[in-house]
Formats: sequence, structure tokens, C-alpha cells
Amino acid sequence: MGSKQPDILLPLFVSGITFLTFNEKNIIWKNLDNSDALALLSIKDISKIVGRSCRSERWNGKDNFKRALIAQHVMEAYSIAPLFNTDAAYPALLRETVNAPFMLFFRGNGRCLTDRTVSVVGTRRMTPEGKAAAYSFAYDAVMDGVAVVSGLADGIDGAAHSGAVKACFDKRETENPVQCGGTVAVLPCGPDTIVPANHKKLAERILTTGGCLVSEYMPGTPVESWRFVHRNRIIAALSPATVVVEAPPGSGALLTAEYAVDYNRDVMFHAAAFTKNAAVVSARIRAELENDFAAGKAAKHKIENTPEKYLSDGAPVIKDYADYCRCLAEIPGMRSTMQKNKDGQLPLFDGDSSKEG
Repeated sequence: MGSKQPDILLPLFVSGITFLTFNEKNIIWKNLDNSDALALLSIKDISKIVGRSCRSERWNGKDNFKRALIAQHVMEAYSIAPLFNTDAAYPALLRETVNAPFMLFFRGNGRCLTDRTVSVVGTRRMTPEGKAAAYSFAYDAVMDGVAVVSGLADGIDGAAHSGAVKACFDKRETENPVQCGGTVAVLPCGPDTIVPANHKKLAERILTTGGCLVSEYMPGTPVESWRFVHRNRIIAALSPATVVVEAPPGSGALLTAEYAVDYNRDVMFHAAAFTKNAAVVSARIRAELENDFAAGKAAKHKIENTPEKYLSDGAPVIKDYADYCRCLAEIPGMRSTMQKNKDGQLPLFDGDSSKEG
């Protein structure tokens, strides 16, 4: 499909057709030569090309073309690069998933997407121990040349990105710096927008230290609540393993863990998820969820989706990055019978914030 790539408008246009699947978008892309041809299609024409009846009031060829044209201008202004699903640089781990994005849009060092990676996720309501754990784990991972993937959210995500950025700065100051892992922030909107806004400076540091900002949404796409959940699958898919640092019941980080399980990836929990402070936060959130469930505002699954559920299914607990590396090399399930103390409970974790700066 290299012959189609000079016309960036066509794949942009196709990417913005939200009612089409990954395969259907590829069919449209293969069967049309330019964006003008797509703009002239009716919904019946599209249905005929993809082989199924498409019903969507959202389809307006001319309006969708205008959005693609605006996205092209934004890409030029913000130095946003596209990744087509046929490109060699498109992350192989992501491509193999059943709901992979048709395109990716990124700013910064796209090589981070295909280097060694580990996904680090957690709650926005982090404890001091959780913050220190996320920061330290990410710092050590990047020092080892592994890129840290997270969602740039407040809380654990931000702490992980900050630890990764600090590692990159420290590597630059060494006499013989080795390749820096960097960090990847997956956004729930177009890559031209930073969410949350208070992390704009952090996003700038990610870019200046060799990391990247990436999204499946073309530039100009606004943030919406459902996009946060949708982007979690990309965080899970970009790495062979997801480390959950802290995650009270119903946490979005546990949805990322669910995606990782669905993708047959490793899921590990940091011991910081089982401190006394983490237990207090979990109890408070569980009470809130139970009240919401009684009022019909929350699903029962949110209450039942807890770190303990994953542990009962054999998910291992790790103490730090070095322990994570040891765990990767162990026989699967080896820790499930070793990680509890004599009372059958997980040992408490003592946070170490010595690297935090």
C-alpha cells in the first residue's frame, strides 16, 4: 500500500469512519484511489464495498472530508506522524490484537512503540507508597532500556511517566549513556491535545527525553469519557506485560488488566497495591461503589473487579523492577503459592521513594 501513502487524506478520511471495523477500513482503503472518491460515496456505496449493510446517520462524505483536511493541517503544525497498520514500524504486539487501530498518530520518538516495553498502570487515588513504587519501577525500567507505557492520567500514570523521564535525564548525564527506554503516553483524544491539561509540562518532558505521545484518534478528536476505557486496550496491547501498581475496586487500571488477560499477556501486581494505606482507599471506594450499585448507577462487576480476584487466578506480586524481571523468567504460576505469608495474607509493602525527585 505504499503507493497510497502520499495521499494522507485518504487514510485520515478512512480512519475517521467510526462505524467501520479494522478490516472494513482496510477494504475501503484498498478499493479507493483518493479521498475525493470516498467523499462522493453514499452509505449504500460503502455497504456494497465492505459487504454488509451499514446504517449510520453520522456519515456525511463532505463533512468527514473536511475533518480529515483539518486533521492534516494539525499534523503538519504539531509534527504529528502517522503509522499505517501495514507499516513495518506499526507495533507488532498491537497489530496482532482483534481490535487493533486502523492507524496510529504520534508525536516524538515512534521507536519507543516497537522497543522493549512494559505497561504500568494504576489508580488516580494513589497513596504515597503507590506513587513511590510507580516512580521507582519506571525509573529502573528505563535505566534498563525498557520503554514504559502508560496513560498520562493523574496518579500512578503520572508518577510512572515522571520516573521514566527522570531516568532519561540521568542517563544523559552519565559518561557512557546507554540507550534510553523512554516512555509512551497513550491519549484518549487526538495527539494534539494533552489530557489532563495539568500534565502539559510532563508531556513536554516526555517528548524532549525521547519518548512519545500516541493515539488511535486523528488530530482534532475531542476527549470523551468512553475513550478513556477504549484507550486502555492499547496500553495493554503495546507490552508483553502489564504491571498494576495500585488499583481499588472498579479502577480503570483493572480494565487494562482485563484487556491484557484477553490478549494473553502477563499481568502482575506491585506489592504497593496491598499496603495498609491502599486497603483504606480500597475500602472507601468499595463503599462508594456499593452505594452507586444500590442506586443503579454502577455495575456489580465494578465491585467484584479487584486485585484479589486476579491474585486468586494466579497473578503474581512483584516488589520492584528487578523482581519483575525475575518473575518474567520464572515458571508460570510459581509465585501463586509462594507470595502469601503463613496467615495466607500478602505481606505489607514498605515504599521506597529514594529515587523520586
